[in-house]
Amino acid sequence: MKKLFLLAFLMLGIISVQGFAQDESEELTEEEIVKYASMEAKVQVFIKEKQSTMEEMIKNNEALGGGARYNEIKAAWGKEDKLAEINITEEERAAFAEIQSYIDAIGDEVKQYMTGLIMDQEVLGAATYNKVRRAMNADPAVKERINSLVAELKEKSEDTAVQNQ
Repeated sequence: MKKLFLLAFLMLGIISVQGFAQDESEELTEEEIVKYASMEAKVQVFIKEKQSTMEEMIKNNEALGGGARYNEIKAAWGKEDKLAEINITEEERAAFAEIQSYIDAIGDEVKQYMTGLIMDQEVLGAATYNKVRRAMNADPAVKERINSLVAELKEKSEDTAVQNQ
């Protein structure tokens, strides 16, 4: 019994030493924070571009006649009685379905884009991504710092895009 107790005590000591050593190695560097924030900003800009494309598709779609009709169809979509009430045409149905398929694809495109950035060692790397995510979950100050840096980088990126037009 004493040997078992001693062994358990030793194991606890080893685990706590490993945990302490891991905590020290988990300290974030400024470079890791900037890389993560840069990746997040790129993803947000990518999403904004996709949303702009979607908005243009809706505004410029001749079959739908703009956003008001799109919203009317969206509210009734999936309910044949409601679609009949708003007198939806086959042309409108096809245009709406095309836009919806684009919207549905955005999620997958964003996921692929983000995964590509995460896996690219020059952009971020999976190990750095995981390290930063753990730090953000453990410390709200880290999360807040990264969020403000993301907003700053996103704003700079948008300013650059406007200047290049």
